[in-house]
Amino acid sequence: MSPKKVALVSADNERTQKQLVEFQSLVAEVGPDAEVVWVNSEQPEADLVAELQDTVAILHGYAAKLSVDVMKQVPTVKLVQTMSAGTDYVDKPGLHAIGIGVANNGGGNAVAVAEHAIWLMIAVYRRLDEQIRDTAAGLWSQNVAPHREEAHDLSEKTVGIVGLGRIGSRVARRLQGWECKVVYYDVIEFSKEYEDELEVERVSFDELVTMSDVITLHTPLEPTTKHLMSTDQFKAMKDTAILINSCRGPVVDEDALVAALKAGELYGAGLDVYEIEPIEMNNPLFDLENVVMTPHLATRAVESTEKTMEFAAANVSRVARGEDPESIVPPVVV
Repeated sequence: MSPKKVALVSADNERTQKQLVEFQSLVAEVGPDAEVVWVNSEQPEADLVAELQDTVAILHGYAAKLSVDVMKQVPTVKLVQTMSAGTDYVDKPGLHAIGIGVANNGGGNAVAVAEHAIWLMIAVYRRLDEQIRDTAAGLWSQNVAPHREEAHDLSEKTVGIVGLGRIGSRVARRLQGWECKVVYYDVIEFSKEYEDELEVERVSFDELVTMSDVITLHTPLEPTTKHLMSTDQFKAMKDTAILINSCRGPVVDEDALVAALKAGELYGAGLDVYEIEPIEMNNPLFDLENVVMTPHLATRAVESTEKTMEFAAANVSRVARGEDPESIVPPVVV
């Protein structure tokens, strides 16, 4: 039996060509059921549709453009496989309606993001960005010194995790032994045994906002989570609390966050994601001393890339064998 066609749909660049070679090798290791080809996402729609014919699964490259109208013309496709944990850039309801599932990376980058979130907590509390800049500029601690008395450690702090999925649960696991109290909120009900294993306590979202010294966000971006953190939540937070966001920028109302930080309604924020990316240079967040910012690279680690690509290769191979794929993200319709 001939192998089933799997398409890496992405723009024509060096990164894509490297990914193509890696996916071809990984899929070949899994078995003879699938064959990976590259399809340029930037070509005219008619050409894109023609090249996708007979494809059973799509590896959704970064910045690829795949509309539901295109996918309606390729009835053989059963899966769109993303490389990220978030799938907000894919029309899940539209694809679901025509029988195509959307899968995320199966937690491939969960460890990297969890580690980055904890680093951001420490960076905000200790103003590590200012310490690094001062030292590199030969200023020793000239700029950061006035804030020396504001530095904190994480022990005895209450850390509130919003979203106890693959990433949030790893944040909790990594905070074990840090002498924190860890609470969480999630729309999913977890067992008491799982909560005990992670040493976490479930609370309502409002309780988490008011009681936490650190709030760290690990929820997908859906219509129900856009601006989950906004004016009311910032006013309810402790004025000594910090906010960490390494999931998706629009989960936080950025204008409201800037206003709250300026008003002293919370101590600081650590951000890896923003409402507009790449972040615009006139963004007022740049003017705030109590914000640590990184360029949406919390996922970036050799290990996370390897795990993500291995999972994606295995998942499209499942579809090629006629099996059900894993890590399907259900559409959220309001």
